[in-house]
Formats: sequence, C-alpha cells, structure tokens
Amino acid sequence: MPKSIGCIECHKQKWEAQKDNPDPQYKRLGVVVQQMESYMHSVHALPNKKDLSKTNAACHDCHDAHNIGTLGSLQRAEHRLKNPEVCGRCHEKEKAAYLASVHGKAIVEKKDAKSAVCSDCHTTHNIGSPKGDPMKLAITQNCGSCHQDAQKTYFASYHGQVNRLGFTNTAKCYDCHGGHGVKKIDDPTSSVHANNRLKTCNTCHKNATENFLSFHTHGNADDYQKYPAMFIAKKFMQALIFGVFLFFWSHVILWFYREFMDRLAGKGYMEDLARPETVYFRRFSATWRWMHLLFAVSTMTLVLTGTTLLFSHTEWAKAVITLIGGPKVEAIIHRTAATIWLTVFLAHFVFAVSNIWRTRKTFKWFGPTSLVPSLQDLRDIGHMFSWFFGRSPRPSFDRWSYWQKFDYWAPFWGAAIIGFSGLMLFFPTVTATLLPGWVFNIATIVHAEEALLATVFLFSVHFFNVHFRPDKFPMNTTIFTGAVPLEEFKHEHRLEYERLLASGELDKYLVKRPSRRVDIGATALTTLLIFIGLSLLTLALLGYTTMH
Repeated sequence: MPKSIGCIECHKQKWEAQKDNPDPQYKRLGVVVQQMESYMHSVHALPNKKDLSKTNAACHDCHDAHNIGTLGSLQRAEHRLKNPEVCGRCHEKEKAAYLASVHGKAIVEKKDAKSAVCSDCHTTHNIGSPKGDPMKLAITQNCGSCHQDAQKTYFASYHGQVNRLGFTNTAKCYDCHGGHGVKKIDDPTSSVHANNRLKTCNTCHKNATENFLSFHTHGNADDYQKYPAMFIAKKFMQALIFGVFLFFWSHVILWFYREFMDRLAGKGYMEDLARPETVYFRRFSATWRWMHLLFAVSTMTLVLTGTTLLFSHTEWAKAVITLIGGPKVEAIIHRTAATIWLTVFLAHFVFAVSNIWRTRKTFKWFGPTSLVPSLQDLRDIGHMFSWFFGRSPRPSFDRWSYWQKFDYWAPFWGAAIIGFSGLMLFFPTVTATLLPGWVFNIATIVHAEEALLATVFLFSVHFFNVHFRPDKFPMNTTIFTGAVPLEEFKHEHRLEYERLLASGELDKYLVKRPSRRVDIGATALTTLLIFIGLSLLTLALLGYTTMH
C-alpha cells in the first residue's frame, strides 16, 4: 500500500531541498511553510474532542488539494467566495448568522469578493479561540482593514485606547455591531439600530439612560459638517495650546539669551553668592511646601497614567500599562491621584479664602502681596521684553512676578477643565441623567488636550522659569527648604525687599541657612522630580509626534 503524503511533510521536504534556490516560486514555498507553522499553533491543529485521532481541521478541509491558486488568481477569487461555505461545514450556527449579515449578503447575492469573509476576521492559519484575548485583539484589528476611518475614531476613544494597549475589557467592534450577524445601521434587527442601541449600551453600562444614544461612538473632531461641537472644541483647545506656547516658548528663549549674556558680562547676582550665605529669607511655610510636594507627585502620576492611554499606540505606553498591572489598576491609580490633586487644590483654596477673610480690613486685591493679576503685570511684561532686547535694565518685582501669577492661576483653569471633564467621564451614567451623551465627546477632547497642555507647560516652561534659566541652573530647591539666600531674594523680588525693609518687617522673615540634612534632602527630592518630569515630557512628546 502506498504511503500517504501529508501537506506539511511534503511542503517542508520541498522547502528544505530548495530553500537556497533564488527562483521566486521557491521563495513562495517559504511563505507556505510559515503558514503551516502558524497553523500548527492554531485551534484547528488541536485534537478533535470527539475523535482524538483527528485534528479539528486539516489543510484539505479548507483547501481544494488539487486546485489551489496563487494570490490574485481566478482559483483564489473563487475560493474566497466559497470561504463561508467551507468554514460553515463545521460552524453551521455561525454560517447561518453570517449569511444573514451585510457581509454575507454581499458575498452570496452580489458575488462581491471584497466583502469580509471568515478568514478576514479570524485570520487564515493562526486561528485561535475567539474567547481568548489574542483572537479578540486580532479580530478588532482586522475590522480596521476595511473600516479604516471607523477604526481611527474607535482608537481615539477610551474603549479603543484600552484595546490598543493589548487589553480586551472594554467594548470592541463586535460587542456593539455584532460578530457574525453584522447588519446595516438602518436595519431594524441591527444591534446599533436606534431602537436597539440602548440595549446594546446596557450590556456594559447597566444603568445607561436614553441620553447615551446621542453619544457619537465614531465622532470625528475633524468633520465640522457632522460633528460641529467636537470640531469647535478641538479647534479652541488647539488655538489655546498654540497661543500659550507661542508666547511662553518665545519668552523662554529670549529670557535664556538675555540672562546668559548678562552672566557673561558680569551683570548677574550669582557672584555675590560665591561665599556661603548665612542669612536667608523665609519664603514658604511648611504647609505650602508639603502642599507643593503632594501637588507635584499627584500631577506626575496623573500625567503618567493619562498619557499611557492617550498615546496607546506607542511601545512605551504598552510597557507602562503592563508594569502598572493593566487598565483597571491604571484607572484606580489615575482616579486616586486625581482625588489627591483636587483635595490639595480645594484645601489651598479654602486656606487662601480664610486668610483673605482674616485680613479683609487691610487686604488689597491688587496690592503687592496679592496674586490677582493687575495692570502692573502688563507693564512688567513690557519691561521684561524690553530687557530681553537689551533696551532697558531688568525690571524689579514685588512678592509675585507675572509668570508666577500665571503658574498660580493655571491650575484653577486646569482644575475646572480637567477636573470637571474627568468627573463626567468617571461617572458616565450620572452625567447622562443630566446631560446629553455628546458631552462625553467634548469632555474627552478637552480633558486630553488640556492635560497635554499642562504636561508640556509644566515640564518645559515652568521647569525653565524655576530651575533651568542661567541664574537658577541646575535647580532651585527653595520650595522644599522654604528659604532663599537674601542676596538672591533681593535680586528676584527687590520691591518686596525694599518694602519690608522700609516698614521694619524684614527681620521677621530672616532665618538661618537650612541645615545640611535639609539641603541634601531638598536637592535629592528636587533632582528626582526634575528627572521624572523631563522623562514624562519626553514620553509625551514622542507620543504626540508619532500620532497619526
């Protein structure tokens, strides 16, 4: 009796014998061998549960052994149209659902070979169980092979970001549209039909109300005609980002140049600090220092966990989410950090208001110790730019300069925009009981854009103002020691120094140099935070510049 020949055995033998042959037909043999290797790791290659002597499906169950055409050939096109029939020999239930779908009707009724068939979604050879994460991810990715615009908007959503990171615990294409029985949106039996959509949403969002239905699942913020509110929100945030960085990055460059040139000319104050300073000015109390530390740590945690989702297309984001423990843990960390951030912000606000109330008889809203912007700040900006171009001496400032006031008030804007939009997204069912679903689209845009603005501003502009300009480089530890050398204080806040000196109050603020232990601790902590901040800035810029 002649020995039976197996597909895998034959192809492998032929490949081994001709793998060094440059002829293109033998190069294609290598592809076939790779496909066979994929098949060997598929669910089809596993033993059949009813008959362990057989596999679930062998090569000849899917391929016509004597009529296999090359890609693009007539045989291959015919085989593609027969694909549902071939798979349906074993998967009868799935075949019935598929033939009633929009994809199946295109294949059967229109003979449209471009319509999706089984192998387009489940892959050809490396077919796994649809219950496993690898196959779920592959199917979702494969939907985008045809529906590229829909995939792009899906990946821009929270659902898609989690999926892109390699996790499947959020809604995927087939969770909403159905798997084998995909129907057109205007089909009354479609799971995304207007009459059925709420039931579909309730699969995950148990208490979702009808307001959810106005959420734009595939909303495109670049399409004004279809999504004007999203378009306007995105353009507004982009204009805000452009305006902020146009001004402040120009400010940074010019400031660096002027301060560096003044240092070279011996006009700086650093020469006066060559000797160890013994007299310091107490600028920040212990309360403010601890609040700043909590604020900084919670902000950096928010940036790390937030950008991991926002830039889910990057390899570093996948590595971070795996290290953290997955999107569920990431969500807990992000929301915990947000709670700390808002608590610190509110505590500061209450403290500031109570302090104003206690001194209400003498407090001046536009006085020298107030953080409220005034016309003097506009004049100071003009004087500062005049100094940048060498037309006037460096302006003198009181307790707060205009850039410090901006740094102070920016979190108020951020807390309103990021905080409110974050709460809306954190409690979607509560939000949807009060507001229409399309506000989630707006909230997602402004939350991400404002967070990106804050991230880049903090770790570029703020870091420069505080740490990296020539008079401060390599760092400024005042926020953690609470004290600043008196000569430095006189240079940075001459008007406050002169005011306190004239009133006789200066001595109340003079303290000894911080101890060596405090100095070392502040330096180490500042170094660590700067390193983390610059690392986060680098990751954010890499993510932003590689988005498409």
